[in-house]
Amino acid sequence: MPALAYVVDAAVAWDSSLPTPDLFPSGVPPPTNTTITIPSVSASVDLSHWSPSLSAALYKIDGWGAPYFSVNSSGNISIRPYGADTLSHQEIDLLKIVKKASEPKSMGGLGLPLPLIVRLPDVLKNRLESLQSAFDFAIQSQGYEAHYQGVYPVKCNQDRFVVEDIVKFGSPFRFGLEAGSKPELLLAMSSLCKGNAEALLICNGFKDAEYISLALVARKLHLNTVIVLEQEEEVDLVIDLSQKLGVRPVIGLRAKLRTKHSGHFGSTSGEKGKFGLTTTQILRVVKKLEKSGMLDCLQLLHFHIGSQIPTTALLADGVGEAAQIYCELVRLGACMRVIDIGGGLGIDYDGSKAPDSDVSVGYGLDEYAAAVVHAVRFVCDRKGVNHPVICSESGRAIVSHHSILIFEAMSATKSGSLPMTSLGLQYFGERFTEDAPADYLNLSAAAIRGEYETCLLYADQLKQRYVEQFKEGSLDIEQLAAVDGLCDLVSKAIGASDPVRTYNVNLSIFTSIPDFWGIGQLFPIVPIHRLDERPGVKGILSDLTCDSDGKVDKFIGGESSLPLHELEGDGGSGGRYYLGMFLGGAYQESLGGVHNLFAGPSVVRVSQSDGPHSFAVTRAVPGPSCADVLRLMQYEPELMFETLKHRTEEFVHEDDDDDDDMGHASLASSLARSFNNMPYLMATSSCCLTAANGNNGYYYCNDENYGAAADSAAGEDEQWSYCIA
Repeated sequence: MPALAYVVDAAVAWDSSLPTPDLFPSGVPPPTNTTITIPSVSASVDLSHWSPSLSAALYKIDGWGAPYFSVNSSGNISIRPYGADTLSHQEIDLLKIVKKASEPKSMGGLGLPLPLIVRLPDVLKNRLESLQSAFDFAIQSQGYEAHYQGVYPVKCNQDRFVVEDIVKFGSPFRFGLEAGSKPELLLAMSSLCKGNAEALLICNGFKDAEYISLALVARKLHLNTVIVLEQEEEVDLVIDLSQKLGVRPVIGLRAKLRTKHSGHFGSTSGEKGKFGLTTTQILRVVKKLEKSGMLDCLQLLHFHIGSQIPTTALLADGVGEAAQIYCELVRLGACMRVIDIGGGLGIDYDGSKAPDSDVSVGYGLDEYAAAVVHAVRFVCDRKGVNHPVICSESGRAIVSHHSILIFEAMSATKSGSLPMTSLGLQYFGERFTEDAPADYLNLSAAAIRGEYETCLLYADQLKQRYVEQFKEGSLDIEQLAAVDGLCDLVSKAIGASDPVRTYNVNLSIFTSIPDFWGIGQLFPIVPIHRLDERPGVKGILSDLTCDSDGKVDKFIGGESSLPLHELEGDGGSGGRYYLGMFLGGAYQESLGGVHNLFAGPSVVRVSQSDGPHSFAVTRAVPGPSCADVLRLMQYEPELMFETLKHRTEEFVHEDDDDDDDMGHASLASSLARSFNNMPYLMATSSCCLTAANGNNGYYYCNDENYGAAADSAAGEDEQWSYCIA
């Protein structure tokens, strides 16, 4: 008799005339030999034997993570801050950073609550240097007669320290900034005051008189500012305001190319793109500038094919088309000297190097730079035009790798149904309706014949029948659970049931991974530790928000679940399980919202050092508090607190002999801490309503070794617990 028949007969025992062979000891069929296909491994690997290298292959870390991330011998994610040039003793164990940041100060940590962003300025510096080096090599090897100097589009990540790092690290290369709005222009102007005098300040985006006046003021302050015309009417404002302010502007224009690529990231390019001028509009702008005696001010051509350009062939096609326009502008009398190829340098989010994917690209930095330089040189040489300075706005490629989002799985759904006991089987049989024997006989006969598909069909019919009976009130909840258990046993016995568990994570998808929710962008998400253990569970991630979209159920490689480990302890409370989302340094922070009033994560800035752990935390900042987020919604937390404080005085009564005022003050103090804590989940022992924490709701670092964190929230006046009467 097939094994499934024994399972079915053992599960249903209301008729003594039916065979009732022994049930499997655990109440479910014995587990089969589970295998999993590992990328880059020629054959399936037995999960009973595991190693960090197998985890690296499973999660494709050596693909998307190279050259900055790998798995060390301890089974933890390792950071290589200098990329391929990182020496073994310079590698940083990511788990050690997380523990330093999150453990209480009494244990030597910084007491920062999760979720947490780990910033790696060394990686940022390496990305910028690698991009510059790629263009320098292409220029030298191809005999190009001008240089490359890039700009960073601050819209990718406007964080002050990210922008300041880029200005500092890029100063030797004349690296500049690109702004697309008035506040971005203000921060770019301020930051570039400490940068290279030749660094470009590219002014993109829609412009009004105030924007253009501000850009002209930047020019007056001897910043190398270029006003890029996105709309034809902007040229009239530039001409008029520059004459009024007595500033000779440097003007660029953005061309709408015919070249574009398909997919989401190419939707902003081509003739129907949101920005840019058609050839007819370009000619009208040239005539207006010539008529005003300002044609010599036109010095830059800008274009954008689209983000995540998939191939160098498409790139070369677009650059070649733009170079033709550049040469025509030279012929028309403009004093052209810069060609700005815009963004588009892609990131390999899944490690596949697939040229037909929105989450991958089929080239590296060297191939990208070589294609650009060759395309510009070829057209200019053919037209007899001097080679222009090449500028790019490669924000995604610069900042994506330097930021890691760390969050914790707090709990997970249980796997399958509870094993049936003998008493449960008896109850199951005695309480079922008269239809049950017929259902059982159909199921049992199919099982005996080994007709597994038919068996699944009968099991589904059985479940549907009793669901209807439950809805009618003729079946109790224990019986319905027993039917579910039987159907689960059948599915497991034939290998059809491979349940995916839901891992509940201390995170808001809308705040921290908005591109996943908004446009389906995939990011590599992996456990940052326990990678020397085999992952025995398939899971999806569910966030804290009260929204059905607040989940991650699509992963790199086209997977609908993620291999994960069993949580340690009861429901995950006994051990901590950390996950990391990588390559999210671009856009996620700037696009994140406050859905359900969950705000941004805590942040640590970590640099490589020669200390015992190979790193030093140079900055640590707790995430926004509940009060901070409430202010964004026009609430006044101080007044809210006073209202609740008076309410406690009116309604809270003590059952013991303690003084009522002390009870009121204690409760009010807890309420104050609730306002000043982050919105995310806290460990039970740290909950402000059950235990007072030592810093009155604030998490900050003021250790001598981490003096840069001294500007944390600890010194603010909002520690209301001190002000309670």
